[in-house]
Amino acid sequence: MILKFGLPTGSLEVATIDLFRRAGFVITTSSRSYFPAIDDPEMECMLVRAQEMARYVEDGALDAGLTGHDWVTENDADVVEVADLIYAKQSFGKVRWVLAVPETSPVRAVQDLDGKIVATELVGATRRYLEERGVKAKVEFSWGATEAKLPELADAIVEITETGASLRANNLRVVETVLESTTQLIANRDAWADKTKRRKIEDLRMLLEGAINALGMVGLMLNVHGDDLAQVLAVLPALHNPTVSSLSAEGWHAVNTILKESTVREIIPRLKEAGAEGIVEYPLNKIVM
Repeated sequence: MILKFGLPTGSLEVATIDLFRRAGFVITTSSRSYFPAIDDPEMECMLVRAQEMARYVEDGALDAGLTGHDWVTENDADVVEVADLIYAKQSFGKVRWVLAVPETSPVRAVQDLDGKIVATELVGATRRYLEERGVKAKVEFSWGATEAKLPELADAIVEITETGASLRANNLRVVETVLESTTQLIANRDAWADKTKRRKIEDLRMLLEGAINALGMVGLMLNVHGDDLAQVLAVLPALHNPTVSSLSAEGWHAVNTILKESTVREIIPRLKEAGAEGIVEYPLNKIVM
């Protein structure tokens, strides 16, 4: 069994390959090939534009792949949406497609765009969004640099944003959010119906979700005497309750827990004050819930 898997090229490529590394897969790319090597004999990978991924998965050229929910919606693709993987190129969160206008524009609500021109790469979803609100605007496809089309070539744009920094840099104002999107693991329906391929896809989902759960988290282990155990535990936040086990030395315990990496620098000094010894911080690749 070989699972044909699509990896998104472009803005998500580096983040995706790093996510797979955390999940336990080594992917090696080449600038001269769209077929990266992966250290899994049951998988073949292909780099595909996220905008086209859902169509190739639907048609069966790929068994599964990663793409945005926005492009599944845009293509109206008939695929199995296996899992939301909340990561993106910068914030590892959701992205938004927003309706934006110049700061000086009189447009204050979507209804003000009646009879106007809207430029976007997300044409289908934008048309449906406007139609649902009774707005008759002309939606034009934009090949890129959509912000530059304002105000000479369009009255508004629908553009993707994570932080809003690019919009602010171009003196644009967000009117409304058209669509929120996350990266999704999607599968071809025939591949999903195949028992062997489905198990492989579900294994991938578990490992990728585990890698995402571990982002920004670290493990912490330490030793503490029983007399100080309560006050050490009082210092520790945890994913669940810390694991406490007895050591060979009488009266001593080992404590193991998981916490946010951003809190470690504040917690370790307090642990030392509370009586902890042999404190070790270690990185995490996966947390499987």
